[in-house]
Amino acid sequence: MKIHSNKYIGDKAFYKTLLTVAVPIMIQNGITNFVGLLDNIMIGRVGTEQMSGVAIVNQIMFIYFLCLFGGLSGAGIFTAQYFGYKDDNGIRNTFRYKLWLGLAVTVIAVAVMFFFGEDLISLFLNESEGGGDLQATLRYGMGYMHLIFLGMPVLFVSIVYSSTLRECGETIVPMKAGMAAVFVNLVFNYLLIYGRFGFPRLGVYGAAIATDLSRVVECAIIVIWLHRHSATHTYIRGVYKTMKVPLAVVKKFFITGAPLLINETLWSVGIFMQNQAYSLRGLNAVAGQNIANTINNVFNISFIAMGDAVAIIVGQLLGAGKMKEAKKTDTWIISASVMMGLVIMAVMTLTAPLFPRIYNTNEEARRLAAWFLIVQAVAAPKDAFLHTSYFTLRSGGKTIITFFFDSFFMCVVSVPTAFILSRYTDLSVIVIFAAVHAMDLIKCVIGYVLVRKNVWMKNIVK
Repeated sequence: MKIHSNKYIGDKAFYKTLLTVAVPIMIQNGITNFVGLLDNIMIGRVGTEQMSGVAIVNQIMFIYFLCLFGGLSGAGIFTAQYFGYKDDNGIRNTFRYKLWLGLAVTVIAVAVMFFFGEDLISLFLNESEGGGDLQATLRYGMGYMHLIFLGMPVLFVSIVYSSTLRECGETIVPMKAGMAAVFVNLVFNYLLIYGRFGFPRLGVYGAAIATDLSRVVECAIIVIWLHRHSATHTYIRGVYKTMKVPLAVVKKFFITGAPLLINETLWSVGIFMQNQAYSLRGLNAVAGQNIANTINNVFNISFIAMGDAVAIIVGQLLGAGKMKEAKKTDTWIISASVMMGLVIMAVMTLTAPLFPRIYNTNEEARRLAAWFLIVQAVAAPKDAFLHTSYFTLRSGGKTIITFFFDSFFMCVVSVPTAFILSRYTDLSVIVIFAAVHAMDLIKCVIGYVLVRKNVWMKNIVK
């Protein structure tokens, strides 16, 4: 028993390090997602069409977020290892590369949403009995999307700065900036959605403006803080003396990062296609899943932070050449994440029927939301394991493997399952949703084998 415990349960020093890294990320993500929940409730209390229009746009924005995340993550692998190797110039190169790549992804995303936004939203608008006004949903969604464009340039700069800070072990500042941002978002949501204290009543458009304002605040805090603390964060000194990145370095970053960019793009598109398949059961399914996903995001902050902890802690150990310690630490983090997943499963299952009652929507949407939440609760331990396994493989630069592990599986298994069952059967949307989650058990076996074989244990900066 003692040997078993030592293998899967870490010592006090490990948990101290893990909590130092993970807790600020959990707090930041927790506050962000909790305020996102309040934001969602505020819009949801305006009406089903407004809530559904915003939810559909946020699914399109989700593709942008993950494209940005995937593109920056490739360079982020090097940032963590450069930091462990104490190479400031290497970090500067990854920072500049991130800025250029973030700009490119943002320009492309804005162009696609500007010219094809109406078509993308319309994919989710399917007739159903008691499902609401589809044209009103489209109108609200388009208005919200156009206002969200304004905050996207600030958003990618903020993500570049905050991701670099985290990869270099500084998680407190992004947390504080995130807390300030969500406070601004919450306050202005209340003022602008409902027209309080003399502000205009703008509904969903007020929610978009509040989101943009919060992103400006978050970006300003992080950028100003980092440049004022260049004495301790020496890699930021002279980072803008040139925006050139050596071609050989770009090639190295791109070779490692391109699979991640492609992976996150295809995975997010896959999620989009799955959700579109669920939407064939009507606008109530869209509304129900929006409610469930927003609540589920609040519960899942723990293992999301565990994935970041793998990227930071294990990445730095690999960069320092401490392979045995990296392997042991990774096992402990995965075990802790799965245990948290089991706790989340119990709490979510018990509370699933309660949260949908808060929303001003119809009874069918509430019923579907509760069942979506129950399925997500049962899937929580599985998702916890998959998330940390993915980041384990990624920490050693095995981005080709993560591509096949993640988005390839999504495209050849998960999406076809949702597509076929939604179009060629009369199964309820909940059964289809559960079947798609069940397919991930195959991926769990693959992830377990890959992690155990230690294919990820590699130093990529020497």
